[in-house]
Amino acid sequence: MTLHQITAGLDGVTAATTALSHVDGEGGELIIAGSRVAQLAEETDFEGVAARLLTAAGKATNADELRQVLGEARVRAFARLDAILPATEGLALGAGFRAAIAAIDKEEGIADEIALLGAMPVLAAALARRAEGLAPVAPDAKLGQAADLLRMLRGAPGSAAEAAALDAYLTTVSDHGMNASTFAARVVASTQADLFMAITAGYCALSGPLHGGAPAPVLDMLEAIGTAGNIAPWIDAALARGERLMGFGHRIYKVRDPRADVLKRAVGTLGSEGMDLGLAAEVEAYAREALAIAKPGRRLDTNVEFYTAILLGALKIPREAFTPVFAVGRTAGWVAHALEQQRTGRLLRPASVYTGPMPA
Repeated sequence: MTLHQITAGLDGVTAATTALSHVDGEGGELIIAGSRVAQLAEETDFEGVAARLLTAAGKATNADELRQVLGEARVRAFARLDAILPATEGLALGAGFRAAIAAIDKEEGIADEIALLGAMPVLAAALARRAEGLAPVAPDAKLGQAADLLRMLRGAPGSAAEAAALDAYLTTVSDHGMNASTFAARVVASTQADLFMAITAGYCALSGPLHGGAPAPVLDMLEAIGTAGNIAPWIDAALARGERLMGFGHRIYKVRDPRADVLKRAVGTLGSEGMDLGLAAEVEAYAREALAIAKPGRRLDTNVEFYTAILLGALKIPREAFTPVFAVGRTAGWVAHALEQQRTGRLLRPASVYTGPMPA
């Protein structure tokens, strides 16, 4: 193999076949288990899309069955908090969530994928509340995953509109092709390691700022801009300094990220309490124009992180909890990909080109 044959970042390299999701970067389309993401957000809920993903990965189920077992799994996960949380002591929320995931283990009477899906919202909510000096809230097995997550975060139920908006978010981010965290999970799963190890690896990859860490800085940007009159000066100055505008541009999408429109609609159902949605829309519009002028040919459009930040901010979810909440939704994809890799794949072991010195 010669150096010119290396594909930096593995762009365009096919590492697996999958029945789970397809990303069309040129067409701006995301298909999850046979349906466009906008259609899924309108027609089903998180349990529905998770059931489709698990079924496609070889674990046949349906939304109603999954809703029941996930409710029970959340209750079981909460009962184990006393054994899990000590591993997170002294850690920031994101690092604590990583340690908490790593502390989950097999449990008799529950499938590994269900245990993981049920534990994620319990851990995210418990750690977010602990960061605010509050006790964890026990789950309600009768609620759906999104409504119960919101309730456990706040200590009180959210409105129907808030629960629906969070559900649309979890559904929208449930899977996204061979992204970095999914690939990490599949690499670990390809060794026949268990799902707990694979999903821990997935979250570790998600925590990096180039993958899962961008939503919170979007809110920092909006706060720094502050007023409509400061939009153009702030953005122009940031671009002149060569800074990246958070929430714009994507490694795969060469047009608008289809998930951005789904989340924009969900944000529109929440009203503007605590969030200047008009300012956000003006920032988005000007940023797209400014980027087209400053970086011609780059096609830097709005990505999922822009409206993720606005939606989670409008729901008053702490910024430190944004990545764990993302993981609550993405775990559906991670476990499905790990299961699919174990069932149909082989050990992932790419080659490399040695560029160091050779012995005499």
